[in-house]
Amino acid sequence: MPVALEVERSFLLKDLSGSTLMLTTIRKRSEFLNCAAIGQKWHTKTLIIYICPNSLEEIRIGYTVSKKVSKLAVDRNKVKRRLRAIAREVLPENGKNGHDYVIIAKFPALSRKFSDLREDFKYALRKIEGQKS
Repeated sequence: MPVALEVERSFLLKDLSGSTLMLTTIRKRSEFLNCAAIGQKWHTKTLIIYICPNSLEEIRIGYTVSKKVSKLAVDRNKVKRRLRAIAREVLPENGKNGHDYVIIAKFPALSRKFSDLREDFKYALRKIEGQKS
């Protein structure tokens, strides 16, 4: 794969300890389905989150915003942009290397405030972490 495409799919984050986290986007349908099949799930009013381990030493993340959220591509893209921004902000603190995260937006995500959407995401991550124990 050309280097330019690889850079486009990944972005680096610094976590609080100063180490670098790399977020890579999940693109293959089979990887989404695998995470849904074997991963842990939590849902809120606006999001469904699946988390499953992967064999890599990086965080991979996938976003799904279907036409159930909005029939307009503009609105679906807005929700995706917001989810990407939330993931960049939250996962360095709360994410784990070697895990896949699949975020599925529900209809209320379109009208929800950014700060409320971020809190929903953090809440779901905390709840899934509590399930593992």
